[in-house]
Amino acid sequence: MPFWKKKKKEDSPAFRREMAEKIAGKHIKYVTERIDNEDIVIGRQGSLCLRNGEMIVFASADILFRTPVDSLTASELMSLDGVILTGPDLEHGGEMRTVIAYYLYYR
Repeated sequence: MPFWKKKKKEDSPAFRREMAEKIAGKHIKYVTERIDNEDIVIGRQGSLCLRNGEMIVFASADILFRTPVDSLTASELMSLDGVILTGPDLEHGGEMRTVIAYYLYYR
């Protein structure tokens, strides 16, 4: 396989930073969190921010999720309408959390 078609290691720090830069600045329609096999809306109207090496999910006038980029696992939904973010949430005592941010396309 040619070097330009090699798949990047998704657990590498370089891939994590690249993904964070790709989604930074996206506007959010709403954010959900899966709790006991049920998706619960935890915020609306916000954005994804990259600041001081941290990915921040800001919605409903509050920081809902904040994690270091080097600890972040981010994968876009197959529809490309949002992103699944997993990592230790510094806003909630370092607890591992998974949130799904759905993008807003028209403002």
